[in-house]
Amino acid sequence: MNVRVFATEQEAAVACAAHIAAEVRSKPDLVMGLPTGRSPINFYKELVASHRRGELDLSRATSFTLDEFLGVPPDDPASFQAYMERHLFRYVNLAPERTHFFDGSAPDAEAECARYDAAVVAAGGMDLVLLGIGPNGHIAFNEPGDSVHATSHRVLLSRETRQTLAPLVGDDVSKVPMAALTLGVAPLIQGKQVHLLAFGAGKAAAVTAMVHGPITPRCPASFLQLHRDVYLWLDPIAARGLQRR
Repeated sequence: MNVRVFATEQEAAVACAAHIAAEVRSKPDLVMGLPTGRSPINFYKELVASHRRGELDLSRATSFTLDEFLGVPPDDPASFQAYMERHLFRYVNLAPERTHFFDGSAPDAEAECARYDAAVVAAGGMDLVLLGIGPNGHIAFNEPGDSVHATSHRVLLSRETRQTLAPLVGDDVSKVPMAALTLGVAPLIQGKQVHLLAFGAGKAAAVTAMVHGPITPRCPASFLQLHRDVYLWLDPIAARGLQRR
């Protein structure tokens, strides 16, 4: 893993956004997997700034948002589709027909997951996947357990995960849905390049387990050890378990 530690979260976001912008310039039709949550917000701000400076053209790129709350329709302000519009899509020139989302309100969750997996395959897989990591080691919404799901699936969110998402809904964990739809581990680790953002003390143990721990479904992020081209964008606190080694 290519570990990059920056003095602040903001510096990491600037550097990561510059790297991604360069990847898009090198391959304008890049297929990207994009996360939600708190960790990528500053990164998205930097992508927007890069676009406004004329350094980022996303007109030929394609995006797949990694997950969505189950039972939440796309036009709900709490949906991750609304999140992506709010933080990135309304400010850049990514074509709407090239942005892909789970429909959390689909009547058949399994069919919706199958549709999404087929769309990723039809796009040729993902060239670049951007991830956050949960304090429990989850990536996208692949929660710890006895096994990992290779394909998209419905998942019950752990209380720990719901607590980390509470700031997105007014710090009220009761407003965070109990379940979600998420891409499985396979398309994430099959992306040609993987980038992971992690900041703060709450992520330090998960980052250490991801890098130094055994590959185990108890820490889904540990499966990134199997990938040949992973970049970690960290602040010193999130990286403290790595620095001791």
